[in-house]
Amino acid sequence: MPGTRDRMLFTPLTLRGVEVRNRLWVPPMCQYAAEARDGMPTPWHLVHLGSFARGGAGAVIVEATAVVPEGRISPEDLGLWNDAQRDAFRPIVDFIRAQGAVAGIQLAHAGRKASTHRPYDAAGEGTIAPEDGGWHTVAPSPIAYEGLAEPEALDEPGIRGVVDAFAAAARRAVDAGFELIEVHAAHGYLLHEFLSPLSNRRTDAYGGPLEHRARLLLEVIDAVRAEIGDDLALLVRFSATDWTAGGWSVEDTCTVARWARDHGADLFDVSSGGNVPARIPTGPGYQVGFAAAVREATGTPVAAVGIIEDAFQAEQVLVTGQADAVLTGRGMLRDPHFPLRAAHELGAGQVRVPGAYERAYRPYV
Repeated sequence: MPGTRDRMLFTPLTLRGVEVRNRLWVPPMCQYAAEARDGMPTPWHLVHLGSFARGGAGAVIVEATAVVPEGRISPEDLGLWNDAQRDAFRPIVDFIRAQGAVAGIQLAHAGRKASTHRPYDAAGEGTIAPEDGGWHTVAPSPIAYEGLAEPEALDEPGIRGVVDAFAAAARRAVDAGFELIEVHAAHGYLLHEFLSPLSNRRTDAYGGPLEHRARLLLEVIDAVRAEIGDDLALLVRFSATDWTAGGWSVEDTCTVARWARDHGADLFDVSSGGNVPARIPTGPGYQVGFAAAVREATGTPVAAVGIIEDAFQAEQVLVTGQADAVLTGRGMLRDPHFPLRAAHELGAGQVRVPGAYERAYRPYV
């Protein structure tokens, strides 16, 4: 097409043996749509995730997927703690790959923020009691998140069980065909709770100094890497800061990210907040600087997130060296074909529109 040019947003990115066709990706976004409360993906998830792949995204990362039933944020969350769930993911992964995108999945444990009502339920907010279909929650220390029930502190056998659960879920993810496996260590969920001194008051080998608070995350990374092998990509999502004095900081994130890199992580997906209530100043690209800091500190690829919803803005994040990929959530929800639209707006000559949609990108005649 006349006037087109190559754009960095639409150049491939290779992580180990995985090549992603472009750098505009779909982040994990909870749907709370496993209506049977069995963790099983449904036709909703096929259409939801498949539409992004059809719309030109480079990678489509499945929402926070619990490695154990009690690791779900809500009873309607997805899970990957059994083989039936693995098998139900396979057709979704097959469709994503058939559209030319790479399928990823975020493995998670919600810790003290588990067993809650999904945000759009009329039932209200807060913890769901066991007698109402919820469960007792766990955390590094018996410190409740504001408005939620007090969790039980994990003992060391419980911690080993968490590591084993992440490893088993990673094996199922590989068997289902996922090529990007992301460990969720952000947003105040279990691994982030261990990292932050605001939620981790332990005095054993998993608490106290930073190297102890990071121990569980590094053990999970080791276990996941052992299961997925050397060819697939391992991502870690961090919250770069708790936005609270005395909490988890950007400097902590950079230090632990270097350790995570040495344990086999290939890319860091850098967000922020979620561990304690905080005043967070948001705006377009408000978290990009955190990604840039981690990239500079580790020499490892990073993905930037946080109100990046304009094609030229996304391109600028990449060409200025602040990140290696851009994840846009709300923009994708509003327009699952945002990558195709972005390519059109940028005049990106390296993007091929699906044949059935070509007419939408031709001048009217």
